[in-house]
Amino acid sequence: MERRKSRAVTVGDLILGGDAPIVVQSMLNAPQGNIDANVKQARELQAAGCQMIRLSVSNGEDVETIRALKEAVSVPLVADIHQRSDLAMQCLEAGIDKIRINPRYVGGPEKVRMVADACKARGVPIRVGVNSGSVEQDLLEKYGGVTPEAMAESAMNSVKILEDADFHDIVISIKSSDIPTMITAYRIVAAQCDYPLHLGVTEAGTARMGKVKSAIGIGALLADGIGDTIRVSLTDDPVTEIDAANDILKALDLLPDAPQMVSCPTCGRTQIDLIAIADEVERRLNDVHKPIKVAVMGCPVNGPGEAKNADIGIAGGRGQGLIFKHGEVVRKVPEDQLIDELFKEIERL
Repeated sequence: MERRKSRAVTVGDLILGGDAPIVVQSMLNAPQGNIDANVKQARELQAAGCQMIRLSVSNGEDVETIRALKEAVSVPLVADIHQRSDLAMQCLEAGIDKIRINPRYVGGPEKVRMVADACKARGVPIRVGVNSGSVEQDLLEKYGGVTPEAMAESAMNSVKILEDADFHDIVISIKSSDIPTMITAYRIVAAQCDYPLHLGVTEAGTARMGKVKSAIGIGALLADGIGDTIRVSLTDDPVTEIDAANDILKALDLLPDAPQMVSCPTCGRTQIDLIAIADEVERRLNDVHKPIKVAVMGCPVNGPGEAKNADIGIAGGRGQGLIFKHGEVVRKVPEDQLIDELFKEIERL
């Protein structure tokens, strides 16, 4: 798919936009003020593959958390600030890599310019945007409620405030819990500017439905070529968000050097414990870093042919299985050796 052409914005040692890969991020939910808990969670997120970590900043204690996190993890940090320009300045002094702030609520043009100038001097971008609860009253009246058009115009109003302060290292988000609204709003903004876009479905819910909603909303936009960084927002452990985000990227072939697995849904012809085998193959593929497609099929007759577009695969028979490459059978192996032999072949690829 052809990606939308967006300008490149630097966040720490990462690039958002341009030709850079899509960045996966999450947000700490450990208690504010508990530095040890936040450091522990940040380390867990980094180990899980999170490439950017955001945290709420409400007071000076949270600024101290930033200092501790800068020592503990190597991924860029984003300060989520509401209204207080003074905290934005303190976060910059603490070494923050990106700021999330609404320029409409920081105290007027002078304070906006103060923050913008300080960010520019340090090469720190600003993320702006809206959610369903932050659209201006005049836009709600103009459009008759929280519509995609209202959200898009609200986001661009915030952008203009920063542009008027001669600041252009901007990232935009337009999040909604209503998926059609979110998708349409992002498409409108994507057509109006070239700033990088942060995708997400806000208040998506628990892990079960939140993953589904995020896959639909984020996935639809990524399939359009829209989006430069994503967060899957779940009422769950933030590490779960990273797994879900990476799965979305894998499904769209947007995660560099990551294998994809396809597997048979099983039927009455299945003669091996295919469900357990597929689960184990999927787990072990987490340690494989090759852009390959791996098939796990249940039928030795039709399996290799149905999955001939896979680089390598297995198909089960009664107590044994086949290993095949691009639909051509390589060899037969006993069922209890099928997974190990598959991964030996994967190592050779």
